Amino acid sequence: MELLQLKYFYALAQAQHVTKTAEKLHIAQPALTQTIRRLEKELDVKLFRSSGRNIVLTECGEYLKERIAPVITTLDAIPVELEELEGKRQRTLKINVLAASKVIADTLIDFKKINDNINFKIVQNSKKEDEDITVFTRELFKEQVSNTEENYIFTEKIFLAVPKPSEYSDLKQICLQDVSEKEFIGLAGSKALRTICDRFCMYAGFTPNMIFESDSPEAVKNLIGANMGIGFWPQYSWGQPDTSHIALIPIEEPECRRDIVIQLHKKREMNPQAQEYFQYLKEYFEHLEIHQNHL
Repeated sequence: MELLQLKYFYALAQAQHVTKTAEKLHIAQPALTQTIRRLEKELDVKLFRSSGRNIVLTECGEYLKERIAPVITTLDAIPVELEELEGKRQRTLKINVLAASKVIADTLIDFKKINDNINFKIVQNSKKEDEDITVFTRELFKEQVSNTEENYIFTEKIFLAVPKPSEYSDLKQICLQDVSEKEFIGLAGSKALRTICDRFCMYAGFTPNMIFESDSPEAVKNLIGANMGIGFWPQYSWGQPDTSHIALIPIEEPECRRDIVIQLHKKREMNPQAQEYFQYLKEYFEHLEIHQNHL
């Protein structure tokens, strides 16, 4: 049995009128008749019988109609479902967040308010496989010419975060070597920011004595504020600290900064909303830099 045969049979079984069915299917009447005859021959049963000028289903025809009705209904629904799926795909932005998660979360919330029809799929995948936009960090990102990617690079300083009051909290700047013997609190070793900050310590000639590690920046902030140790604090992406408990000290040596890279992946079927959100992120970071209090 061919699918076309079954579709023609089902249409004829509903109308039980050859001429009207052929018109509905936009085919010639002989073509419809021949298709039904081939189906009857293949099944070796009669599916219709004459009744005056019309035709009616035989018992076998009634059985076949009942059996294929769910299949035909499903097949007829597929084009509509695929259209809806494609529309949803085009309205869904895939964002790979490997850095600055707090800032990105804020932008997603704000962007969603003015683009309510857009959906977001947020992942954290270091392989950067099938996303529209990836946000990641490097100590110093070297941009290469590419036809498949467009990058916006936002640079932020990294400060030393110390409890208040403490022996360092009133300093205007500090050399990282001066705290080489202190206890540090920081992100877990798998985090890119942790790797960057460990490298700063290496430049200063020591390995930090890490007494507590966490996947959560909030936990790091709270423990520093509770006078449990010192740590590193990105200027913009972690926001302003509670100045009654934490002081941010500029690091004089080595130079401590990182690049946050927003990478737009230019795919053959690029999401039409991806460019819009990419531009929104650029403007958001520029606004953040302008309006953040100078530390």
